[in-house]
Amino acid sequence: MASLSSSIHYITTNSNKDDEAPRFAFQNKSFVSTSNLSKKLVWKKNLLYKQQQQQLCLITKASTTDVIDDPIVENEVKEKDRVLRVGLICGGPSAERGISLNSARSVLDHIQGDDLDVRCYYIDCNLNAFAISSAQVYSNTPADFDFKLESLAQSFQSLSEFTEHLASSVDIVFPVIHGRFGEDGGIQELLEKANVPFVGTPSFECSRAFDKFEASMELKKQGFVTIPSFLLQGRSLSESELFNWFERNQIDSNSGKVVVKPARAGSSIGVTVAYGVDDAIKKANNIISEGIDDKVIIEIFLEGGSEFTAIVLDIGSGFNCHPVVLLPTEVELNFHGSKDVKEDDAIFNYRRKYLPTQQVAYHTPPRFPTDVIEHIRRGASLLFQRFGLRDFARIDGWFLPSSVHISSSTDKDTEFGRSKSGTILFTDINLISGMEQTSFLFQQASKVGFSHSNILRTIIQRACLRFPVLAPYSNASSALSTLPKSTSVILKNKGAKQVFVIFGGDTSERQVSLMSGTNVWLNLAAFDDLEVTPCLLSPPNGYSSNEDKKECDVLSKTVWSLPYSLVLRHTTEEVLAACLEAIEPARATLTAQLRNQVMVDLEGLSKHSWFTGFDISDVPPVKFSLEHWIKHVKEVQGTVFIAVHGGIGEDGTIQSLLEAEGVPYTGPGVFSSKTCMDKVETSLALSHLANLGVLTIQKDVRRKEELLSMPILDIWLDLTEKLQSETLCIKPARDGCSTGVARLRSSEDLAVYANALRNCLLRLPSNSLSKAHGVIEMPNPPPELLIFEPFVETDDIIVSSKSTNENSHHLMWKGHSRWVEVTVGVIGQFGAMRSLSPSVTVKESGDILSLEEKFQGGTGINLTPPPSSIISKDALKRCKDRIAIIANTLGLEGFSRIDAFVNVDSGEVLIIEVNTVPGMTPSTVLIHQALSEQPPMYPQQFFRTLLDLASERSK
Repeated sequence: MASLSSSIHYITTNSNKDDEAPRFAFQNKSFVSTSNLSKKLVWKKNLLYKQQQQQLCLITKASTTDVIDDPIVENEVKEKDRVLRVGLICGGPSAERGISLNSARSVLDHIQGDDLDVRCYYIDCNLNAFAISSAQVYSNTPADFDFKLESLAQSFQSLSEFTEHLASSVDIVFPVIHGRFGEDGGIQELLEKANVPFVGTPSFECSRAFDKFEASMELKKQGFVTIPSFLLQGRSLSESELFNWFERNQIDSNSGKVVVKPARAGSSIGVTVAYGVDDAIKKANNIISEGIDDKVIIEIFLEGGSEFTAIVLDIGSGFNCHPVVLLPTEVELNFHGSKDVKEDDAIFNYRRKYLPTQQVAYHTPPRFPTDVIEHIRRGASLLFQRFGLRDFARIDGWFLPSSVHISSSTDKDTEFGRSKSGTILFTDINLISGMEQTSFLFQQASKVGFSHSNILRTIIQRACLRFPVLAPYSNASSALSTLPKSTSVILKNKGAKQVFVIFGGDTSERQVSLMSGTNVWLNLAAFDDLEVTPCLLSPPNGYSSNEDKKECDVLSKTVWSLPYSLVLRHTTEEVLAACLEAIEPARATLTAQLRNQVMVDLEGLSKHSWFTGFDISDVPPVKFSLEHWIKHVKEVQGTVFIAVHGGIGEDGTIQSLLEAEGVPYTGPGVFSSKTCMDKVETSLALSHLANLGVLTIQKDVRRKEELLSMPILDIWLDLTEKLQSETLCIKPARDGCSTGVARLRSSEDLAVYANALRNCLLRLPSNSLSKAHGVIEMPNPPPELLIFEPFVETDDIIVSSKSTNENSHHLMWKGHSRWVEVTVGVIGQFGAMRSLSPSVTVKESGDILSLEEKFQGGTGINLTPPPSSIISKDALKRCKDRIAIIANTLGLEGFSRIDAFVNVDSGEVLIIEVNTVPGMTPSTVLIHQALSEQPPMYPQQFFRTLLDLASERSK
């Protein structure tokens, strides 16, 4: 291995509806344009609720006998005290099980409350069921705890025993299993047989909608325009029949472009582009042989079209379906300037769907003609009804302009999808849409006024209406009773402490920074005494490679104060584009009109006593220079939570500017930040600690120009001689830990890396170097300085399930080298920093941890704390002591992350680097380490602790 670069207050009254003016915030049609009035309305409701609760408390405290003697009051109190028990089920056998864990984590974050008790369950890849702790949901990937399940989780002997447990232990199940067993009707059928209420569509309807081919046939039967397709079933692949299909659709049988995809897999898993009959059959066979599906669809490739996706929310009562489609999202694929990707193969695949990338951008609402947007909304609503879907779903499709023609066997007079501006095709039905923090569900819901918590609780409450046994949770006297604390932006009182979370910047880590900032913002917003504002740091004129950090240039950088919905994006470029779009008059007017229409359509929610209205106001972003932004923060006596990775966020620049104005901020101070940003300076600052068991790695720094201008072989020979190593590790000298780190075994490898720098490649494809590796994300812009180090050899740690017991998972580690790589968080006040429990991160491919394995949930395996089979408790304690020495020697405070190699026998530490603004994504190891503390620190408490440390320092 090498260096780690790695409750809704449902407010009700007993007054007659006619006496309310108005009962729900959105009944005032001017809600969108008069947010101040809406704030007052919701604030009054909040106040009314608190007064009612205080009165209830006074009654119960005044006379216990009086309450017991009055059965009506007694029943009301009992109903108000009832807690809805929700069973959250994640995992499953599909390749999407990691994404399922991400969704479960997000749902847990936003629905847990005093009135709603979430109990977590996990289905492994062999369909074994377990009751797991909520702390385990914050694992990076199911593999993190698969091998621990026997000792840490309650197992069930069978799925029938599992459903019996659910029937007695929860009131309703919220399944968040994506793909097989979750969306194909498997888990739903089990729950139906056990009479367990659940959120979402029934089993039969799931089965029909999940199979893309069967769904396409049903769409055609219902009169929708569909994409011409060909079905390959099992191994009986008929080349002649496929050839005829190519001919009928006027596709060149030798090189014509088609899409090949499994019929029963979600999230674009296995979806690929093929050219001609032979290539299509080959790729279909790959899908079958890899066990993804034995039923494969071949479709024509839609040239000149635009992909879209739409969330559908059912606001009906009982079994009466009333679907409302939110504002759809346009999916724009963009490969311009990306020299390592063939634009002809543009496909919205699994990686582009779940990882931050500039190759895809989202537009909500779409940049389509208004008649097309209305057609999409009407069509998706009709589809939801015709397929018998329930509660919510996500429906994907394509818009083809009128200039693009598509053949269809359906009678054109009866087809739904033809409009004056073009053709709308619905292609995929997602029964359990992804629920990660920035997913389409939350993007589209926030555009019309729903916070994360509000939309999720609305979905749960809607599901409760279908089950008579859950009636007590669906009426005015006992609805879920906690306002969406974690998301409300319009219910905070004026005395709340102002917090500004800043993220973005112009380094290669800006996308991870966005993920970190979003996560911190959502977690801190859970506190009623905080008013948390998310802010994007972006340079004034796009991204530049200029490293000149003159103060005047820095102070002129742009900071955007963001409204709720604009944060929920995958890239900083996308956030910036959304800001510019939001202040463009014509686009802003159109968005407001479309938003108003959706909110009018959602007025059916007003008949439900548990719905209190929307909790996200529609406000534009505000643009500042960095200088004026800091002055604004000072004026409101705010605290800055720094989540800008690398660059001015981590080299002491922002810290210096904030200190000059007396603004408190999170993390280490100016000097420590500057020292740790420079990996060479960090080593020098720790070089005197060798006698204490703290060691440093020899380094050699080279300029980019040198690599691009001098003979590569000469450079290689010079480096290997100076560093006394035949294998080297290369990394940016002053960038963050997540990009540009590679293992070089030869001058040819160095030449490949230098070529990537020269051509400004965004990534090195898998296996570009001599030793197998995964995709290597490259710094953009390329760094001016690069560090070379001897590559430290360690033995691979492998999590294996291959044993005589198919349900067992074991660690495999040879242990010839007595060094393992760890990453560990440090936390505390200046001079009193302490070490959290280290994590051993197991890579999935190659020698260097990928961007996904470090920060993206569902990938990578983190072992926290390290297993005793690898490092003893005594050695681990000595390691933690030395980590604390490192932190205090460097003058760290607040929190940071230290990457190092540890000797498993002596506990000696070989320092790699220190990150003063470490990754704070939902799946970062810092979260795992905080949860391993005694008592565990859950994310909200952890981030609040970091914020409070900043406040204590300012005092």
